[in-house]
Amino acid sequence: MNGSSAGGESAPTGDLTMAPDQMLDLARRAAELLVERDGSLAAGGAWDGEFGEGLAPLLMEDPPEEGRPAGDVLERAAREILPYAARLDHPRSFGFIPTAPTWPGVIADFVAAGYTINVATWLTASGPSQVELAVIEWFRRWLGYPEGAAGLFTSGGSAASVDALVAAREAAGHPERATVYVSDQAHIALRRAAMVVGVRAEHTRTIPTDESFRLDMEALRRTVAADRAAGLHPIAVCANAGAGSTGAVDPLEALADYCESEGIWLHVDAAYGGFAVVTEEGRQLLRGIERADSVGLDPHKWLFQPYEAGCLLVKDASTLENAFAIRPDILQDTIWGANHPNFTDRGLQISRSFRALKVWMSVQVFGMAAFRRAISKGMELAARAQEHVVASPVLESLSPGSLGVVCFRVNPTDVEVGETTVERVNRAVLARVFWEEPALMSSTLLNGTFALRLCIINHNTAWDDVRATLEAIERFGREALAAETAPQ
Repeated sequence: MNGSSAGGESAPTGDLTMAPDQMLDLARRAAELLVERDGSLAAGGAWDGEFGEGLAPLLMEDPPEEGRPAGDVLERAAREILPYAARLDHPRSFGFIPTAPTWPGVIADFVAAGYTINVATWLTASGPSQVELAVIEWFRRWLGYPEGAAGLFTSGGSAASVDALVAAREAAGHPERATVYVSDQAHIALRRAAMVVGVRAEHTRTIPTDESFRLDMEALRRTVAADRAAGLHPIAVCANAGAGSTGAVDPLEALADYCESEGIWLHVDAAYGGFAVVTEEGRQLLRGIERADSVGLDPHKWLFQPYEAGCLLVKDASTLENAFAIRPDILQDTIWGANHPNFTDRGLQISRSFRALKVWMSVQVFGMAAFRRAISKGMELAARAQEHVVASPVLESLSPGSLGVVCFRVNPTDVEVGETTVERVNRAVLARVFWEEPALMSSTLLNGTFALRLCIINHNTAWDDVRATLEAIERFGREALAAETAPQ
């Protein structure tokens, strides 16, 4: 029989099918590779990479005319491709905004792909559509959103931001000379979304933040008033519920009051921080989020799901459907299931993968208590890291710790050096952590100041991982300062 197997039999010829035993062998070996990786993950580093000069000779090749044994192809991918990447689920992965997906979530993606699910309409996917409705309902309740709120899964925060601003634009009557307002801590996705929906770049206003990196309400009021006086039309204010750089949460209640009084759509970017609402501490930090017109969430961040899993919720389902629902002839048969939602009417995608299944399976397997503990643990570890930074004679805190993010730098109190030297020292420290430690961390700029940044939201992370990384930073910092201040 033609086909390939993980054991290296000949590749299939003439069609695109495999025998059942060969399918099982290949799937079994793939699962073994993933479980082996998980078991050895902590023993290695949080990052590995290779330059193009090293990878191109291996991978820039013509596709084979005849197939190769599937097992050999899988082993090659595991050896030559997949290792060269950030290991975002490593316990010392603190850079950017990491994740650590659950195994049921990984299996859900595998199964959904195998079932060839397209959650476009009720006709094409009634069961999967109902699961997406159920998971969206979970999110609605967690946020405290009212009855009548709705939403959909997206590829991530970028797509959710576009969908939200399309809805905001249409709710405002698609005015000419529209303006959108974001803080100086806003994610780039919001600026891109404003551009996509037709807002001129100079009409996306950047509002300054206060000493805690929260949007300045007075500056917002002044800017909106000046724009209205100039004949511009504000359509949306975008708030942070866990800013990417600092974890800061904007004054959501004050923003909701203001936007209601001004008739402006309030969108909350809660892509990373939003799922903190399942904990008591997070619910207090995010108070007011339930009053937003739309909220973006990323289950592939602090809900521990594989990429891609974003989500948008809106307070009023009709605001999405009024903006996106189009009935082309090619979809006329979707009359089957009338009065049921078609997710293709709620956002920019028509063909849609079954992203909700991974959340549903993960929560069903582990239960919400385990997710609350995992999210609380991230906040607790970040709070301990902040305490360590404040107590350290070598480190200086640069922002209040918020949610899972800590920003700081090497700047000892007993050494007098200039700002240029301090920045040079911190850049050197970041490089040494990158190349010499198993940790992955990143940096940001806070009011022009170079900051080291840890994002501690991985459920695999323990205090020893955080402490060891901070101690390495202190050690590297002392050595870099000694080199900078040594007599020439």
